[in-house]
Amino acid sequence: MNKQRVKGAIDEVVGSAKRHVGGATGNINLQAKGAAQQIKGKVETGVGKLKDAVRDASDSAAARNDAKYKDRKISAAENRNIL
Repeated sequence: MNKQRVKGAIDEVVGSAKRHVGGATGNINLQAKGAAQQIKGKVETGVGKLKDAVRDASDSAAARNDAKYKDRKISAAENRNIL
């Protein structure tokens, strides 16, 4: 989990609270600000999830590549002898 997902989750909760308080008190301005903050949080959370998925896919591909070519790797000393 990255910082963006955490910040997004916080914005969602705070926005939801503002929206509910605004609705209970009849404060339309607070209600609108809360809804906007909640939407911002959902977007941040989505972007954070996307970043995590890309990172995980990259790590997985690198691990598969390392396993596939593990037997073909040669040391630096062996490489010098080839040249």
